[in-house]
Amino acid sequence: MTTIAKQPGDIVEDTKKYIINTARRFFSEYSYLGVSMNDIAKKLNITKAALYYHFTGKAEIYENVLDDVFNDLSLAITQSLDESTIDKKLHKLVKNYLDFGFKEKNLIKAVMLKLSPSDSKITKHIAQLREGVASMIEPVIKEAFVNKKLSKKIDSQILTSLLTSMMDGLLLEYSFLNKKINSAKIADQIIAVLF
Repeated sequence: MTTIAKQPGDIVEDTKKYIINTARRFFSEYSYLGVSMNDIAKKLNITKAALYYHFTGKAEIYENVLDDVFNDLSLAITQSLDESTIDKKLHKLVKNYLDFGFKEKNLIKAVMLKLSPSDSKITKHIAQLREGVASMIEPVIKEAFVNKKLSKKIDSQILTSLLTSMMDGLLLEYSFLNKKINSAKIADQIIAVLF
């Protein structure tokens, strides 16, 4: 049996991915402001210097974590596009968004709440990622307009923003109140109100 030795670049990438995955769990549990580089290094059982070898600081790690989170959210949204009817697409989109947001509640909470002014780079990064999510949701909204013969006076961007804000607000409320979320029931109610 032949084994292929990992190249040094592969080892570094694997290490970075391990750091990001560990930090993601940490940020999800304690939020961005509740985690320090020292906390991450201790959790990984490495020195802070070793952590700084791979990343310039907590903000860079967090940006990588956010990229992973939004990639996973994008996958959850994409799954809804496979549904056969617009009603099923809308339901699955809202349900998947809520389920994902509830699972990653502290990360999503941090994304929804404004970070300190010194974190403007992270805030801009979050805004770009959210725009990407909105660009995935808006075509479903437009399809609903066509299939449900909704008024042309309604702006699909505004309705997309309203839908995501509604879902984010619910996630924030359920997270703060530490309540379980019934995403299927909420999806039905949101769709009934908006469409």
